[in-house]
Amino acid sequence: QVQLVESGGGLVQAGGSLRLSCAASGHTFSNYVMGWFRQAPGKEREFVGNINAGGTSLIALESVKGRFTISRDNAKNTVYLQMNNLKPEDTAVYYCTARFRTITYQHWGQGTQVTVSS
Repeated sequence: QVQLVESGGGLVQAGGSLRLSCAASGHTFSNYVMGWFRQAPGKEREFVGNINAGGTSLIALESVKGRFTISRDNAKNTVYLQMNNLKPEDTAVYYCTARFRTITYQHWGQGTQVTVSS
């Protein structure tokens, strides 16, 4: 069974940085596309971006381009979301996800709260 556990969330002031980590287990991590989503209270879930098995990353969310990056360490079965120059509108629960040979993300972590104060 695939398990994803996020960490690294917390409270940060605007302009600050956080790095979220997602530790994966129960599958061949290096084969999976790993993604990040976020959901703010009262808003729809947003796709932040992903990174494929080869390490090519994509930031899909326009509002975070140039500030967020995704990376992975296959030796540690971990994917990261580096968030710089954080803004109050980045406040959300951030979710790590994984998919293998599918279009939709099959596996989800429990989420980690990120709160950015102004």
